[in-house]
Amino acid sequence: MKHPTVTCTRPRRAKLPAAAEYAGTCTKTLRRRIADGSLPGYRLGSRVIMVDLDDVDALFQQIPTVGAML
Repeated sequence: MKHPTVTCTRPRRAKLPAAAEYAGTCTKTLRRRIADGSLPGYRLGSRVIMVDLDDVDALFQQIPTVGAML
């Protein structure tokens, strides 16, 4: 009997300063996204806030160009 392959993907969590550098933005922008609900934030202890870098990637939207509309 063949067993299905199970893959576990671990979250790529980073503290806000590292995530902001990764995204090319500032920590205030990420904090605003957490506050408006568009980016899930995770608290570690009483002070540290972390985000999943996959969630940060999901915030980016491609801008349509004229060539794409043809």
